[in-house]
Amino acid sequence: MKLMKHMEAVFVVAISLGVSGSYLLDAIPEAQARDRSADATQVASGAKMAVVSVSAKRLSSAEQQSAGSRG
Repeated sequence: MKLMKHMEAVFVVAISLGVSGSYLLDAIPEAQARDRSADATQVASGAKMAVVSVSAKRLSSAEQQSAGSRG
């Protein structure tokens, strides 16, 4: 019930925090991202397909069973 008695003070404090926070956030400069173009070797097109090579050995059946249902 004390909160309802002092609702005007709570409102004024909330507004003052919001306004001062707005000014503080406005003072922070925006991030300056550099333009970066993609390398031609990294772009897949219709004529050139992207290929991923995996050089890992397969698990044996015993290793698969010991791994369980992890994925």
